[in-house]
Amino acid sequence: MSVTLSISQILSSLQSLQDPLIIETIGHKLKADDIHIQGSTVSIRLTPGYFLTEIDRKALQNQALNLLHSLGVTEVRLDIVNGVQKHKVQEGLKPIETIKNIIAVASGKGGVGKSTTAVNLAVALAQAGARVGILDADIYGPSQPLLLGVKGKPEMDKNNHMLPPQSHGVWVNSFGFLIEENQAAIWRGPMVVQAMNQLLSLTAWPDLDYLIVDMPPGTGDIALSLAQKVPVVGAVIVTTPQDIALLDVRKGASMFQTVNVPILGVVENMSVHICSHCGHVEHIFGEDGGKQLAEKLAVSYLGGLPLTMSVREQSDSGVPIVAKSPDSEVSVIYQQMARKLMLNVSNLPKDMAHKFPPIVVKR
Repeated sequence: MSVTLSISQILSSLQSLQDPLIIETIGHKLKADDIHIQGSTVSIRLTPGYFLTEIDRKALQNQALNLLHSLGVTEVRLDIVNGVQKHKVQEGLKPIETIKNIIAVASGKGGVGKSTTAVNLAVALAQAGARVGILDADIYGPSQPLLLGVKGKPEMDKNNHMLPPQSHGVWVNSFGFLIEENQAAIWRGPMVVQAMNQLLSLTAWPDLDYLIVDMPPGTGDIALSLAQKVPVVGAVIVTTPQDIALLDVRKGASMFQTVNVPILGVVENMSVHICSHCGHVEHIFGEDGGKQLAEKLAVSYLGGLPLTMSVREQSDSGVPIVAKSPDSEVSVIYQQMARKLMLNVSNLPKDMAHKFPPIVVKR
C-alpha cells in the first residue's frame, strides 16, 4: 500500500526530537524547507545553533526514524549543520564584532566555585567544537590565570591591543595579567568598570562563538555596572545548596532581570559529597536547593556538581578537570551543562541588526 507523506505531518511528528546528550527538545528548530521527501525516504537538514557530534547525528537519525515509522517512513537521512549564531544583547548596547555571544557567569556571593565553574564550562564548550574565550573580570580576586596555568602579561599587536594567550583550547585575558601577583587591586567602582570596558575592547579577541565573563561576586555597584555595560546575551548563576547562598542568588537573579539580561541557567556547585573511601553520599550543604530555586525562577537548571578532591587538585595545578580527565564523572556533568548552555543560547532571539544596512534620512 502506498503512503502519501506530507511535510506538515513529518514536522509535527518531529517536534519531540531530543538532543541525545541532555534529553532536551530540539524539534522546534526544524522548518518546512528542512524536510525533503522521496518516496518513503525522508531527508532532514537540522541546524541546531550549536555543535553536535557524529554520535549525536546517528542517535538523532535513529530517533527520527522511530518517530516517523508510524507514518510509513522507512529511511531517514539526517544532515546536521553545526555552528553558532549571534544573539541579541541589552537595549542600547552593540555586540562586539568578533564575538558572537558574551555570557556572564555570576554568583550572589563569593566562595561558591564560580571561577572553577566558568573555566570548566569554557573548556567544555571548546571541546564541543566552539571557539571560546574567557575574560576574568573579578579584579579583586582574579583566578583564571592560575586555573588555566597561564603566567606573564599578554603581548601587544601593532594596534596596541592585547593578544590573549590560549590555554586548553580557550583564549583568556584577565585583570590578573595587569597587576603583580601578590599586589592588591585598590580600585573604586567606576575605575573597575572603566578598566573592564578597556580590557574587553582593547583585547584582540579572535572570532569567537562564546566569550565567558567571570564576573565579580555579589550584586554591588561593580557587578551591576558590568551587567549594564557589557553586551551580554545572558547569564549563568552559580550557587551552592545552602539557604544563605540561595538567598544571595535570588538577589543576583533579580539584578540581571532588572537590566533585562536573560538567565540562561543555574549551576548548583558542591551539591553532594561522596566519600572517596566508602562511597557514602552526604548532602553537606543541603539538597537540591539550586534545582528548586531554578524552578521557582522558571529558568533552566544546568546541573549539580559533586564536591570532589580532583576538581580542587586540577584547579590548583592549572589544568581544569575537563581538560585533564574529560571522561571522568565530573567532566561529563560539565559537558552536559555546556551542551544545555549552548542550547539555551541558541533559543534566544537572534541579532538581526547586522543584516540590515544603516538607514540615512536626508532632507
